[in-house]
Amino acid sequence: MLTTDRSVTAEIKLYYDTFVPKDAGLPAPLLIAVHGYGAHKIYMMREARLIAPENFVLASIQGPNQFYSKNKNGEYKVTFGWLTDHRSDESIALHHKFVNDVIDQLASNGTVDAENIYLFGFSQACALNFRYAFTFPEKLKGVIGVCGGIPSDIDTNPRYDATNADVLYLYGDDDEFYTNEQFAAYDEKLRDFLPNYSSIKYSAGHEITTEMREDMRKWLEKPR
Repeated sequence: MLTTDRSVTAEIKLYYDTFVPKDAGLPAPLLIAVHGYGAHKIYMMREARLIAPENFVLASIQGPNQFYSKNKNGEYKVTFGWLTDHRSDESIALHHKFVNDVIDQLASNGTVDAENIYLFGFSQACALNFRYAFTFPEKLKGVIGVCGGIPSDIDTNPRYDATNADVLYLYGDDDEFYTNEQFAAYDEKLRDFLPNYSSIKYSAGHEITTEMREDMRKWLEKPR
């Protein structure tokens, strides 16, 4: 007799980096940066440091799925991702737990203010972060999504609720992974769903540009 999809539960380590400014008043606001497909926590920490106000603590979390990808020089490097279509609910739950554990760990030692948490995601992480924000609508002060999609079940998931957090959604008009029609539909859906929402369209591809960084920093510097 064939029995399929049996399972055991295994414990894994999830890795993240932090940056605590020398003169930050603790507990400080926290910006959690989440990389996209085929990237890593080092890259996303660089991006976070380019946009974060000087008083923010930063945490860059790394996806659990590792694989080789080829860089522009033709070299294979280990990179990371968050999920695929296979049992995506388990990957989403792991991302939720990862974010919550990072917040709890940094708040429990007095490094960050648990009432002042921001989530920043690029590409694949964009929809993941929205899923987190809609599942835990009271946890975040702000959400930034760049060049990514939104949850496909935004209208049907009974666990979702419209977060009161400020949300900023950025995208380009020449993205190689998303059409302008897709971004327009995502923008409209988020605008209808969220009470504190703004978006900006750029002349850009699937990338984080200097102009985007400048706008994100100004947005993070706003008092809330």
